[in-house]
Amino acid sequence: MKNLLFIFLLSATSLYAQDSIAVQDTCPSPIPNSPQGVQSPQDTAIFFDELLAAIDTTECTSDTLITELPDSVYKTRLQALPFVIEVPYNEVVRRYILRYVKHSPRQLASLQSKAEYYFPIFEDILGKHELPFELCYLPVIESALNPQARSHMGAVGLWQFMPATGKKYGLEINSLIDERMDPIRSTEAACKFLKALYNIFGDWNLVIAAYNCGPGNVNKAIHRAGGKRDFWSIYPFLPKETRGYLPIFIAAAYVMNYADVHGICPANDNLYPITDTIVTSERQHLKQIAANLSVTLEELRRLNPQYARDIIPGGKEYALCLPMAISGAYIDQQDTILAYQAKELIHNRRAEIDLMQRTGLNGGYSVNGVTYYKIKQGDTLGGIAAKFRVSVKRLKSFNGLTSDMIRAGKTLKIPNV
Repeated sequence: MKNLLFIFLLSATSLYAQDSIAVQDTCPSPIPNSPQGVQSPQDTAIFFDELLAAIDTTECTSDTLITELPDSVYKTRLQALPFVIEVPYNEVVRRYILRYVKHSPRQLASLQSKAEYYFPIFEDILGKHELPFELCYLPVIESALNPQARSHMGAVGLWQFMPATGKKYGLEINSLIDERMDPIRSTEAACKFLKALYNIFGDWNLVIAAYNCGPGNVNKAIHRAGGKRDFWSIYPFLPKETRGYLPIFIAAAYVMNYADVHGICPANDNLYPITDTIVTSERQHLKQIAANLSVTLEELRRLNPQYARDIIPGGKEYALCLPMAISGAYIDQQDTILAYQAKELIHNRRAEIDLMQRTGLNGGYSVNGVTYYKIKQGDTLGGIAAKFRVSVKRLKSFNGLTSDMIRAGKTLKIPNV
């Protein structure tokens, strides 16, 4: 599983070439019981900063930002969260908390606003699969809650699935649809994947690490740590980017729950209306819906990011997410919607094409039931008309000719006898 932190990985010269890039230490002194080797998660920090920088920001209406607090406050607040997953505190977690609240408050405001739309979707599906609700913070750090997020490694969507993993867990991926971008379908797939990882490790911190770097790398780290099955014990043996992954997850859980006490409120972007999901098996274009209902094409795309070319393929059941205010009108006007510019938008691909065939010894050929003749040197209009047993007048009229002059190399359409 690749996450959005890798978006900027390929643009760097090398993952390991960045060891020389210093990360400003915002923690004034080491914290007891920190894991061995946590002092330099440089690579993940760099990509984390880039991840935040990529978020569209909106001004927050807060008056005062409260940034650095005593360690005891962060620790107490984390332990007060009603989580099943362990979220301990150390200086690495502190660094990432401050990256949110101190250096990226507008980005955090935008994340909070998006969470108001996406978290109920995540929590509903996580609950159905009996998984911890706090796993909804994974797409915060994977994609910054952007369903169209795409990494250079090929991972796509809120949960950043690679194509093979997405298909393995039931997602449809082709030229018209990429269900990795479907908030509901991709969350269903993520739950199946997370349950499979938990069956392997039986520890949610290790599951989160494996979600980032794969179960093979986690098993290698466990082996190198002498069989210890605790994230902080195997920390030095994990890939560099994964060492910062769980601390970022913990920091995301903290800031999404305590942004308000830091003076950060959700951005008021009004991007997501109250929605309704309609199941349809009809092939249709989002433009057909936008042209007939009170909704813009941009809003339909935002609510249905899985339809890569704005086309719902049809032929089987697909989900169409609409603002609830127009869902009834869609059902009532479906025939009108489906008929609107159907030839141009939907039925613009030929279903069957006849092969060019010779029509006999007269030198003509037929395509899709129309006979053609390529004029040869020495041909006359009267001779061609006689060959195909039609009148010169009809042959001229059929081809829009105003005289008997013809040229070799040109093609005539031959009317049916």
